[in-house]
Amino acid sequence: MVETRGDLRLESRLIEALLLVAPGRPLREAIDSIIRAKTGALIVLGDENSISFLFSGGIRLETDFTPNLVYELAKMDGAVILNRNSTRIHRANVQLMPDASIESMETGTRHRTAERVAKQTDAIAVSISMDRDLVSIYVDEIKYVLAEIRVLLAKSDQALQTLEKYRARLDQVADNLTALEFEDAATLHDVVGVLQRSEMVSRVAVEIERYLIELGSEGRLIAMQLEELMTGVAADREALIRDYRPGRGPAIETIEARLDSLMADELFDTDTIARTLGYKKKTKAVEVSLTPRGYRVLGNIPRLPVSIIENIVGRFGSLKALLLAGEDELVKVEGVGRVRAREIGEGLVQLRELALAEKYSFR
Repeated sequence: MVETRGDLRLESRLIEALLLVAPGRPLREAIDSIIRAKTGALIVLGDENSISFLFSGGIRLETDFTPNLVYELAKMDGAVILNRNSTRIHRANVQLMPDASIESMETGTRHRTAERVAKQTDAIAVSISMDRDLVSIYVDEIKYVLAEIRVLLAKSDQALQTLEKYRARLDQVADNLTALEFEDAATLHDVVGVLQRSEMVSRVAVEIERYLIELGSEGRLIAMQLEELMTGVAADREALIRDYRPGRGPAIETIEARLDSLMADELFDTDTIARTLGYKKKTKAVEVSLTPRGYRVLGNIPRLPVSIIENIVGRFGSLKALLLAGEDELVKVEGVGRVRAREIGEGLVQLRELALAEKYSFR
């Protein structure tokens, strides 16, 4: 069995299990009561018909789930059988008889049974240790040990501080790229730098999301902070890829998926990021001058719909050409009237002045 605290994005069934036992959920209330009483328990969640061949003895209840009832039933030696979403109690004091030939590294009877049940069926098995206050979740080949809430909160706080620093740095390099775009001086190296920072921010956010799954209702404030820090990151990354993806390069979704799959050491390799974006292997990023199409800059103009941005980029082809266009030319774009053309022109001027002012104020 694989004991994991890895990337939960690929483990949808484990996420399902963690959501069921997160603080604030009825099942977690029952688990906490069992831990305090130090009685231990084995709880199995699944379709009764698909796992009933493992049953030996027990009491059929077929009653609605309540945390207190599960706590009382756990005092008996056998397992408590719940439906998949833990809203109904099927049986209690059930002796489970999984295939003994299934390999198990567990030493305790309860944990060994839970592991084999999870491997043999599609059920979720929750084993609560009698003496060590440990809650182990078994799903397929995975074992996941729940961490204490105080530990998760401390890790989440530390991760939020890291995310805040990374986001500040991302904003700096993104603002610098914007200034270079208005000066028509951006290079592939500058673009790669923003993509790297964006991916680093996203990966820290994923780490915090893992903690939030397990924290449940205890993570509300952290979730609010995370949402604020991540505002605009995904949209800006997509716009950046749209701006600089080679004309015959990979699809945007393909590039994003490849970025997400990069190993940590690959993320810091400029050439790897450039190739992921669709540029040739021997391309020297510092020497390649690029002109953006304008998606990212236009996306920063308030109340400008995505469809209009597409029409503008489709007509002018580049930010450079757009900046040279007058109001009369903008009006010719489908969906852009005289008022909107004026707003776009004024917005571009303001963005240019702000970007250049921020760039040169640090010198």
